[in-house]
Amino acid sequence: MSSPTPQPLNWSTNDLAGSCVIVTGGTRGVGLGIVEAFLGAGCTVIVGSRSTPDEHSRPHVIGPDGEVRSATYLAVDVRDAEQAGWLVEAAMAEAGRVDLVINNAGGAPSADAATASPRFSTSIINLNLLSALHVAQAANTVMQHQPQGGQIINISSVSGLRPSPLTAAYGAAKAGLISLTESLAVEWAPKVRVNCISAGILDTGHADEHFGGDEGLARVAATVPLGRLGTPEDIAGLCMLLASPLSAYVTGANLVAHGGGEWPAFHGAAKS
Repeated sequence: MSSPTPQPLNWSTNDLAGSCVIVTGGTRGVGLGIVEAFLGAGCTVIVGSRSTPDEHSRPHVIGPDGEVRSATYLAVDVRDAEQAGWLVEAAMAEAGRVDLVINNAGGAPSADAATASPRFSTSIINLNLLSALHVAQAANTVMQHQPQGGQIINISSVSGLRPSPLTAAYGAAKAGLISLTESLAVEWAPKVRVNCISAGILDTGHADEHFGGDEGLARVAATVPLGRLGTPEDIAGLCMLLASPLSAYVTGANLVAHGGGEWPAFHGAAKS
């Protein structure tokens, strides 16, 4: 199989305009930030999510051509392999190509591992691991036959790199997603690059949901070496970096974005 010819790199531009990008779970939080970033770069963006926002609540972004751009939203459940395949087919029908897939759909409520039901655990693993595999398989089938190949970015979490108490199934699924990224990068090279971003604790604008309000959010942020939580824009910027020619030789990588990590617990215990 022939490899795509490397193109001369223009350091003055990071031009992604005209690319077709699929984002799963792109209606809020990190997914929404990713959608807005690629729309702003002039990309055609197709969003697959279980629910779709109405026309008035969808993001509208000014692209590099000065025109107002918005994404196409499709109601799909990517935990189902057939629906994942349909999402890729719909993107092909709209744009005639698929350049980039960002597997962002995921998440999990807290649950005690000792009492979590089998149905709950299966659902969490399907959403956070198998859905990404389903979409990636469908995308790879298309990308292998495109002259320019394609790219896949999986959004994982530091929960897949460290203990994840009260979200054990989620952490296990995210660890699996990192491993899956590495394996697919080897199998699908050279036409398709596959990379991963493991995000740390993020402020997605829902402090009451996750941190008990602004005061709780501030206390958590103080534990991060950089002094703040990550944002959807931070993760979107890394997606754009991986998608750009600047990362043309990067595949099978897991880019950890956690603001420096977390202070080990024994430091606090020793001072108390």
